[in-house]
Amino acid sequence: QVQLVESGGGVVQAGGALRLSCAASARTFSSYAMGWFRQAPGKEREFVATINWSGSTTYYADSVKGRFTISRDNAKNTVYLQMRSLKPEDTAVYYCAARSISRFASTALSDYDYWGQGTQVSVSS
Repeated sequence: QVQLVESGGGVVQAGGALRLSCAASARTFSSYAMGWFRQAPGKEREFVATINWSGSTTYYADSVKGRFTISRDNAKNTVYLQMRSLKPEDTAVYYCAARSISRFASTALSDYDYWGQGTQVSVSS
């Protein structure tokens, strides 16, 4: 069983920045691909960013490319999402997810088997 705990959400003005963290309980965290997803009110959960087990491969949604950066520290069992140049349309609950059966990054929500509880990010105009 893997527990994921997100932190770092909050309220920020447009153009601002936030860094989300996701701490994992798994001893084998370094073998998992990890991802960040988000869900805005009334919308489906959508892919934001993913990273492979070593951090050498990352993918981003077109809507965040160039503004968000995913990274990981396997020694700390933590994955991060640095968000810059935030826009009101980035407002959502952000979820961390673990892909425990594969080391390879994936953009597909269905490929992830463990999820955190989510952290709210609100961007005001």
